[in-house]
Amino acid sequence: MISRRQLIAAGGTVAAGLAMPWVARASGPIKMRLAHATAESHPGHIAAVEFKKAFEARLPGQVEVQIFPNRMLGDDKQNLESAVAGTIEICMASGVLFPLVTGRQAMDAYQLPFLVRDYEHFGELATSDIGQKILEDLGEAGLVGLATSDIGQRNFLSVGAPVTNLAGFQGLKTRIVPVPLHKAIWEAVGTSPVGLPYGEVYGALQTKVIDAVEINVSSIVGENLWEVGKYLTLTGHYPWTAVIACNKGYFDGLPAEVQQAMREAGLASIKPTLDYARDQDHSARDDLVKNKGVQIFELEDLPAMKDKVAPIITEWSGKSPLIAEFVAKAQSST
Repeated sequence: MISRRQLIAAGGTVAAGLAMPWVARASGPIKMRLAHATAESHPGHIAAVEFKKAFEARLPGQVEVQIFPNRMLGDDKQNLESAVAGTIEICMASGVLFPLVTGRQAMDAYQLPFLVRDYEHFGELATSDIGQKILEDLGEAGLVGLATSDIGQRNFLSVGAPVTNLAGFQGLKTRIVPVPLHKAIWEAVGTSPVGLPYGEVYGALQTKVIDAVEINVSSIVGENLWEVGKYLTLTGHYPWTAVIACNKGYFDGLPAEVQQAMREAGLASIKPTLDYARDQDHSARDDLVKNKGVQIFELEDLPAMKDKVAPIITEWSGKSPLIAEFVAKAQSST
């Protein structure tokens, strides 16, 4: 996790050059870099593209967002750390990493198990008052949160054999992002969680270092994981969030109309990203079965899995008032 001292030091460095792009405004558009780790077919990239389109449309000819996809400037965590430090202006990173890197716990709310029902429910929550409060909370870590999108409901991909019931999870070496929430969830389910970087998942499945991975369909396609994992169990245990965030020092140095346009573009990017993620999720499942040799299964005792992880919602609600408010909103919405 980046310390407050590092944040302050980085903020001072960034602040020194905040106004410089606007000195040269007459000579061309202001260029901002947006870095992320996903492939161009992935909904995470679509989130970045939709933000770029919406932002540039609001200030035609005045701003230009340069997207660096596919780990060009670093992996997920590195891109987020770079945005906090101000070495890039904007990142799109997995929401699960924000508590890890910034210490701001509230973003965990979206990945509490079986709380967010589907893509439509996610959109309702992400654009609600509590969704905006969770983004605003990132200001304490030197970031301005602009958008939170669901880039794919998570399921379970295994190598050796299909998992068709809760007993099938027991002891499986399962790749997770090494964060406390995911560790708690997958230990409760009964797996043996293994923390690995995203880019190492293919090789680990291929060499049997791990038995399985909890993953969204878009990542199975984007990383060609279907070549090594042939059994997909549909659990839909939580969404995978993508958060677009800007370095706060940089953002605060921009004119008010640019700040407003960035915030509006963030909100505008959510629905088209969700639509793409939902459509790709469903169409890619058919392709995996028909053309990639993947077998898809329903979990026979999904209610039992939900019961195993239900106490985690209560536990995490006690960690942050914002998480508690999010849970109440999610559980009250129909």
